[in-house]
Formats: sequence, C-alpha cells, structure tokens
Amino acid sequence: MAEQAEGESGAAASPVSHRGATLARRYAAEDRRRAFEDRGAGAGERAEANADRDLAQADRGAGAREREEAERDRGSALADRGAGADERAEAERDRDTATADRDAGAGQRADAERDRDTALADRDAGAGERVSAEQDRDTALADRGVSATDRESSSHDALTGTYLRGPGLVELERELGRAARSQQSLVLAFVDVDGLKAVNDARGHAAGDRTLVVVAGALRGVLRSHDLVVRYGGDEFVCALAGLDLTAAQQRLALVDAALEEGPETASVTVGLAELRVGETSGDLLARADAELYLRRQRRRRG
Repeated sequence: MAEQAEGESGAAASPVSHRGATLARRYAAEDRRRAFEDRGAGAGERAEANADRDLAQADRGAGAREREEAERDRGSALADRGAGADERAEAERDRDTATADRDAGAGQRADAERDRDTALADRDAGAGERVSAEQDRDTALADRGVSATDRESSSHDALTGTYLRGPGLVELERELGRAARSQQSLVLAFVDVDGLKAVNDARGHAAGDRTLVVVAGALRGVLRSHDLVVRYGGDEFVCALAGLDLTAAQQRLALVDAALEEGPETASVTVGLAELRVGETSGDLLARADAELYLRRQRRRRG
C-alpha cells in the first residue's frame, strides 16, 4: 500500500516538476537572452567608451600640443619682453646721453655767445687799431717816399740820372752776388765817351755836359730797364747786363752808336766788354773790361 501510495504520489508530482523545470529553463533562457542583450549593450557601451577614450586621448594629445605651442608662445613672449626691456634700457641710456649732450650744447652755446661778444669787442678795438695802423702806414709811406727820393738824389748823378760811382759800385756787388747764386751770366761794359775833352775845349763845358746827357740817354734807351748804368768817371760809364752772354751784350751795345747819330749832339763811344767768370770779383771784372776798352781804343786810333 505504501509503495502504491508512493508511486501514486510520484506519478502525481511528475507533471508539476516537469512544468517547473520547463519554466526554469524558460527563465534561464530569458536570463541568458537578457544577459546576451546586456552583454551586447555592454559591448556597444564599451565600444562607445573606447571611442570616447580615443577621442579623449586625441583631445588630450591636441591639448598637449596646444600646451606645447602655448609654452613656446610664452617663451617667445618672454624673450620679446626681455628684448623690449633691453631696448627700453638702451632708450633710457640714449635719453640720458641726449640730455647730457643737450646740457653740454647749452654750455657750448653760452661759451660761443661769450666768445662772440669778446670777438665783437676785439673787432671794434681792432678796427680802431687798423685805422691807426692805416694812418701810421700812410705816414710811413710818405716818409719812405721822401726818403727814397732823398736816397735817389744822393746816389744818382744830377746831370745824367745814372748811379754815382760809389753807390753804383755797391749795386754792382749786388748784381754779381745775384748772378753767382743763380749761376746766371753777366757782362760788364766799360763805356768811354770819345773826344769829350776836345768838346769841352772847343765848345765849352756846357756842350760837354750835353754830350754826356745824350750818351747816358742812348745807353738807357738801348739797355733794359733793370740793367745797371753807373757814371764811373768824368767821361766813362760802367754798365752791368745780367742774363746776357758776351755775344748778346755786343749786339745790344752796338746799337748805341746808331742812337747817338740820331741825337742832337755829335758823339760816339768806345766799349770794352768782359763776361763774369766763376770766383771773379768786381775789381777783376772791371780791370778786364777796362783792358778790353784800351785795346779797342788803340785799334780805332790805328784804324
């Protein structure tokens, strides 16, 4: 009876257990489905999360680059600011220098003003001194003119206007010195008026004086203005011709006779020439010219 009851009881419980198992499997399948769905949703979320993470990393990388660029920009800004500080410092120094220069310039202008005032005062004083100097110079020139006239009167022959013997020989020494220093040729002419004693004896001393004046005029007319003409004796003249050699001097003095032929008084001259030698004195030169004059006079008398 008990086995029957147990069998009946197990037979009766079997459908319920089966249905419970079925429900359990259904629930389990539902749970698995949900789990799959949840897992799929989780995979999508993870994908989204990964995408968000990638975006975040990309944003973080971009931010890092931006920060790096910002750092560089800040470094550049700091460098520019440093350069600007240097420029400002230089500008300050330049301004200080300009101020110092301006102060110095003001001092220089003040000095210049004082110098100008001093110069104006000096100029006024100088103008007065120049006026006095002009007056003194005019007086000196007048005095010198008188003195020159006096010297000329005392050194020149009143009759012929040529140098007297003493002053003339002094001038001859100067001519010889200039010729020696410049190594320039110089010819001395000893000129004798022919027959002056006979003119004095026959026609009087006034006629003789006129003859001397004519001869002196002929010499000055033939010779150059700077040639020296000296009345050496009563009827003799000495002439110094600088810069001419013996031939040129002979040609020039040959014209004296032609000039005398056209004069108001009949007259002629005899000329002795000597060219200056190295180391020769005025006495040596005069002696040689006088000797040449004597030879020419002798030849004329014989001729």
